[in-house]
Amino acid sequence: MATTKIILKKNKANKIGEFPLYLRIIKDRKAKFISLGITLPPHQWNEKTGRVRKSHPNSQRMNNFIAKKISDAEGIALVMETTSKFVPSKKIKQAILGRTPESFIPYAEKYVADLLRSGKMGTYDKANAVISKLKTYIDDQAFSFDDITVEFLKQYEEYLQTKLHNKTNTIHSNLKVIRRIINAAVQDDTFPFEKNPFLRYKLKWENTEKAFLTEEELKKVEDMKLKAGSMKYHHRNIYVFAAYAGGLRISDIFQLKWENINEDHLLLSTQKTNSVVSIKLPKKAQEILNIYKTEDIKPSDFVFPFLKNDRDYSDPKYLFQCISSLTSYTNSDLKDIADDLEFNHNMHFHTSRHTWATRALRKGMRIEYVSKLMGHTSIKTTQVYAKIVNEELDKAMDIFDK
Repeated sequence: MATTKIILKKNKANKIGEFPLYLRIIKDRKAKFISLGITLPPHQWNEKTGRVRKSHPNSQRMNNFIAKKISDAEGIALVMETTSKFVPSKKIKQAILGRTPESFIPYAEKYVADLLRSGKMGTYDKANAVISKLKTYIDDQAFSFDDITVEFLKQYEEYLQTKLHNKTNTIHSNLKVIRRIINAAVQDDTFPFEKNPFLRYKLKWENTEKAFLTEEELKKVEDMKLKAGSMKYHHRNIYVFAAYAGGLRISDIFQLKWENINEDHLLLSTQKTNSVVSIKLPKKAQEILNIYKTEDIKPSDFVFPFLKNDRDYSDPKYLFQCISSLTSYTNSDLKDIADDLEFNHNMHFHTSRHTWATRALRKGMRIEYVSKLMGHTSIKTTQVYAKIVNEELDKAMDIFDK
């Protein structure tokens, strides 16, 4: 149950030495305060009775006002707690002040704006799209945190699946963004932990096949004759580089500078996870670097000829747009390469990352080393590659049944 009390805040003296009175609400050990708009010198406040002493000329009027405030607060708290046991002190305070429940969309938009301000463009782009999709669904109706129930999530999932024809993993990504926003609201006491619907609602996920190149296919890509200096030539080179250099993400390769290279080592902070990785470069990766090494290079120059050395990329939004455009162009060329080599599977840049991981595990590298070099925040993410390799070994053992 919530408890209410009038207190004199002795750490907030005004210029004439008077202190303000506050209504304090405590629920689940969390306190919220509402100013009563009254200030008093400390000697005219009776802390034991919670009333203004009779020596004050307006004591009767003030005490009547205080009694009504306490009565109103206790009445509102009782009604709210009778309706639901998941009522934090912040909600009671809002009700006493006559405020409506916290709206989800404005909170979500602030969350998304914070992502933009912090330069997390990939996460911002995804979260912004998710909130736009949700706004279309609720059709500008009043929508508070209290409206996000398990039943709502079931209905919204059905809408995404049947009306928008989203696949299971797309729905998972959408709901994960909403879950992340609710978790943030729980952290700052905007929404009670106990009412979080994701405590009772499990997100669905389907394992997808991760495409990668075999050693023979990678060798074909390496040996493919392409016009030196052409974009397709550069795109092939960074693909092979990643397949040897720890499976670097394409965004990190575009931003790789010569100052990140120290003889035969590469050191950088990855864009996606901000994890620092140090990679000893195999000979093949060093050979590719040597193609781009000239006498007049500066440490601040980009290694590969995609981003421009004389251009300002300090605006995260502009940088993100440039990387997105370059990624699309790269993947288009890699698709053409796969078609020319008659591969029977997709080839986009991220498959170089899968290729490196499966090659590393096949060659006996310990999974925790693979995880560290790939910049994974959890080894569970890396275990999918171990499963791929184990499945290959299982298939290889089938020769004994033939």
